[in-house]
Amino acid sequence: MDEPSMPIPAAGPVQPPASSPPGPPTPPIPLAELLASKDLGLRRIAGPAEAELLWVHTSEMADPYPYLLGGELLLSAGVLLTDPDHYVGRLVEAGAAALGFGVRPVHETVPGALIEACDRQGLPLLEVPPETPFTAIARAVWRLMAEARHRELRRVTRAQQALATAAARPDPVPAVLHQLATQLGGRAVLLTARGEEVHAAGRRLPPEAARALTRLARVVARERPGAPSSATDTHGDTHLSAYALGGGDGLVLALAAGRRESGDHTVAGIAVVLLSLLAAPHQGADAAGRSAALVRMLLGAAPAEVAPLLGSTGPWTVIHARRTDGTPADGLTAGALGASLGTALVDAGRGGGEAVRLLLPLPGAGAEGAAAGGAARPLPEAEADRITPQPGWTLGASAPTPVTALDAADSLAARALAHAQATRAPLTVDAPVSGLAALVPPEQAAAHARALLAPLTAPLADTLRCWLSLHGSWDRTAVALGVHRNTVRQRIGRCGELLDVDLDDMDVRAELWFALRQGRGGHGGHR
Repeated sequence: MDEPSMPIPAAGPVQPPASSPPGPPTPPIPLAELLASKDLGLRRIAGPAEAELLWVHTSEMADPYPYLLGGELLLSAGVLLTDPDHYVGRLVEAGAAALGFGVRPVHETVPGALIEACDRQGLPLLEVPPETPFTAIARAVWRLMAEARHRELRRVTRAQQALATAAARPDPVPAVLHQLATQLGGRAVLLTARGEEVHAAGRRLPPEAARALTRLARVVARERPGAPSSATDTHGDTHLSAYALGGGDGLVLALAAGRRESGDHTVAGIAVVLLSLLAAPHQGADAAGRSAALVRMLLGAAPAEVAPLLGSTGPWTVIHARRTDGTPADGLTAGALGASLGTALVDAGRGGGEAVRLLLPLPGAGAEGAAAGGAARPLPEAEADRITPQPGWTLGASAPTPVTALDAADSLAARALAHAQATRAPLTVDAPVSGLAALVPPEQAAAHARALLAPLTAPLADTLRCWLSLHGSWDRTAVALGVHRNTVRQRIGRCGELLDVDLDDMDVRAELWFALRQGRGGHGGHR
């Protein structure tokens, strides 16, 4: 029988002995898979049925302990076997996974004392028939490991594709966690450094296991120097692991699964990278500049003074957004929307159905944009294309506006969002005045609008504007304003009475629309 003088790893280069040996290059092989190879004729005659093989090693030394890395299937013909109990004890101490004993020419049968020692000390013992060379066993293990490695790579590739697809969804963080929990068959939780749950997916854990997972997450939370980037533990039959996310926010990905399979760590690593990118602050504008702008505004500075600290002097576009399915948007989801639109200036709202608000600086806008005199300029086609529909979101955007008129632009973006929701459009942009209306001097147009609309209160004017923009649709206006359709009818009827006009007359509607676009903070229509 062949007897290599050094350990034979199951795949890859020969691994020299070391006090802290590296992990195996391929997934471990269950002992049952090797025994299922009928052409080898192997038979388990002692010890437990379950074991995982990491290496194959042949040795005829009386004590092979110094040459074992742990996890080996040790093959021997028992040339120097004199004390089976001591021999098995040393193998168990070295971490050997199993012992394969070849019969003939040294021993006609496996010694009974060796069988008893393996049963007593819990080491699987295989009988190797005379016609099976040790090299055939090694080749079989290498083949099984190559197949396992191929299965692992296919699984990791599928998981990577699924996680990347989830990261492209409108709600990327919950979607990635859900896909990760599905891939691992367990629970995936995103926690703050204090152990507060941000998002979670997968089956819920028993209270004790959940507390153990939270404790493990605190180990890797980067609130103190020297914290590890990952940690693992077990709670009963549940395997726990925690990974610190990049970005310096102290977020931790915590995982719990009933089983631990080859490739789980790689799949989790892919999710860590994606979640770190999704949870990290967008880097389009300098964070220090944003902080300085906030401080200066709190201390009384005008918006025009702090705008340059935000990376642009204007013009700016205000965007209001709501999830199309009506679910509220958390900070991470709103931040992902901002990253898709190219801005870090995001207000996720305060809940209660409040829209997400974003400030989008126009590319290449600098001091020239600020010097435009405060009037919103037309929206060029290239800039209009920058604001594109986002899957899973309904958006309303203002026309480009100087920083001194952002409050009015905020109202216009809110109206545009209401219009988009009423018409079920993914995006509505409040376009500036153009065409024939632009030929009338702004001062004269504004004076005419004030005189014509003077009898109307602000709520009535807003209702009339919305009703006209939706071509007189009672139902869509009700949806846009969030009121009952009968309320819309009453308000429009009141407008007709106060203005003393017939609102079914197209000339009247056109004149009122012209006036409403000029007055009460509205500069344009919707497109």
